[in-house]
Amino acid sequence: MATDHQNPASKQQQSGSSAFKLIVYEQENFQGRCHELTGPCNNLQEAGVEKVGSILVLCGPWVGYEQPGCKGEQYVFEKGEYPRWDSWTNSRRSDSIFALRPIAVDSQEHKIVLYESPSFAGKKIEIVDDDVPSFHAHGYHEKVSSARVQSGTWVGYQYPGYRGYQYLFEKGEYKDNCDFGAQQAQIQSVRRVRDMQWHQRGAFHPAV
Repeated sequence: MATDHQNPASKQQQSGSSAFKLIVYEQENFQGRCHELTGPCNNLQEAGVEKVGSILVLCGPWVGYEQPGCKGEQYVFEKGEYPRWDSWTNSRRSDSIFALRPIAVDSQEHKIVLYESPSFAGKKIEIVDDDVPSFHAHGYHEKVSSARVQSGTWVGYQYPGYRGYQYLFEKGEYKDNCDFGAQQAQIQSVRRVRDMQWHQRGAFHPAV
């Protein structure tokens, strides 16, 4: 059940030793009723949350979804404060979150290979232990239709500068863009998803 608002600072002191902890507030700026999660929730409304106005991530990272059942647009959350919806997305298409789940980050190493065509064919760009704000700056002008994540966890963005729709890449293979939730094979920037266990000073802070 949702509980009454508590100050984010007091909540942060209660974070304990849970590997994952997130607090959802129904209003912006951490106001109103709140609900704490330490594991996946496929439907926040069924858990008593009517609307997500702000999010406080105490232990992460997490991924949120626009639709119940972990479907629709994706939003990646690392440890930190998200006072309103435009602090976790700039796609401007939706301000709704109906599902959340923790992201397993089990490696300090990061390696991803992105391919122009489905089934790992065509031109490719290989990225190792780096964040790439623009594929064009690296000479890669092609679309991204498939991917192999050999280590680490990544988030790809529709446009350069970590803008537009977000696509989560966990370790494994994605044979076409539908496998990573994209309607179009367009990714133009990518970065590593950090976990405070491995990256004490490496959490990503979205641009204001």
